[in-house]
Amino acid sequence: MRAFPSPSLRRLVAGIVLSITCGPGAQAQTPDAVSFAAWLEQLRREAAETGVSVTTLDSALAGLEPNPRVIELDRRQPEFTQTFWNYLDTRVTEQRIERGRALLEEHRGLLASVEREYGIPPRYLVAFWGLETNFGSYMGDFPVVGSLATLAYDERRSEFFRSQLLDALHIIDEGSVQAANMKGSWAGAMGHMQFMPATFRQYAVDASGDGRRDLWNSLHDALASGANYLGRLGWRPDERWGREVRLPEDFPWEKADIAIKKPIAEWAELGVRRADGAALPGADMEGAIVLPQGHRGPAFLVYHNFDVILYWNRSINYAIAVGHLADRFAGLGEIANGRDVYNEPITRDQSLALQRRLNELGFDAGEPDGIPGSRTKAAIRAFQREAGLPQDGHPSADLLEQLARFEG
Repeated sequence: MRAFPSPSLRRLVAGIVLSITCGPGAQAQTPDAVSFAAWLEQLRREAAETGVSVTTLDSALAGLEPNPRVIELDRRQPEFTQTFWNYLDTRVTEQRIERGRALLEEHRGLLASVEREYGIPPRYLVAFWGLETNFGSYMGDFPVVGSLATLAYDERRSEFFRSQLLDALHIIDEGSVQAANMKGSWAGAMGHMQFMPATFRQYAVDASGDGRRDLWNSLHDALASGANYLGRLGWRPDERWGREVRLPEDFPWEKADIAIKKPIAEWAELGVRRADGAALPGADMEGAIVLPQGHRGPAFLVYHNFDVILYWNRSINYAIAVGHLADRFAGLGEIANGRDVYNEPITRDQSLALQRRLNELGFDAGEPDGIPGSRTKAAIRAFQREAGLPQDGHPSADLLEQLARFEG
């Protein structure tokens, strides 16, 4: 079914402000309010056609209005791109490590039963739990249906969030949660493990056997659902996520890329060693080298399970944090190398300037947006290759200075 045309952010917010200013009785008099009402009615028809009951639609959609706070959070661009060390240090803390170890002991029986069923080691499940909601201490308090409706009505990612909204309505309809109790993040992630509705529908399980998939109040359901998700994504129980490594000074930095997989033996031939200088293990596994803070920062050899973590969250920093937190639960030490790297974050304005300068020099960074994604990093590598610099693809203030001086 074709989606109703989405308004611009300016018109959307204007309509919200008018409805708030004029009161509930006046909102039908504004063009934007009429537009949202019509959009919502079409959404209701589509949901009914996919099997959602009238009772659920009445309870979930009655009185629904766009939430300007959700739009504000969706549009917010961070002033700084957080460095790897700053990211890690705020997430893998001694307090979180100790809390996670205590919870591993407290829920040892439950975690063991989940591991027997799904094959996911408890320390990894608890690491995800800690990173997602600080072990359930904050699961979000936004009404999920309202947030998803706001984002589905908005023009930026309407198709994705429309689909998520329909899935949320099906979850309510199946009886897993009442509409009023479906709370989560501003973007619609829910429960202990912060599942989006589509992930919930496909992977959540009723492990407790009470007839409901309750990811808010049943830790058994939540942990088993996380384990089911990881297992279905291809987690290998007999392999670790990765390890910190030490690279030689003459390492071919262009090979440090998550997409470049090599057997451990080949990395060893290139001089890659464990973080303490010992030889790599002789396991018959493939891995990739990742440099989350450039060639002067720490280096990691990451395996198949690292890619599985990336399916959960596409951030390299997040995936390393999950793996490292799980290692700390098991008594492994801190990351040993790369602490003395320059650690000031690059600002959004600097990122914009970097992208513009790359484009000026003929290295295609795409439309400048201040977010150094894969295209920008590929352009950085191309520049570094031509300039005779280590090709780590890492954006930094220092790189911006080098670009400014470069004449080709």
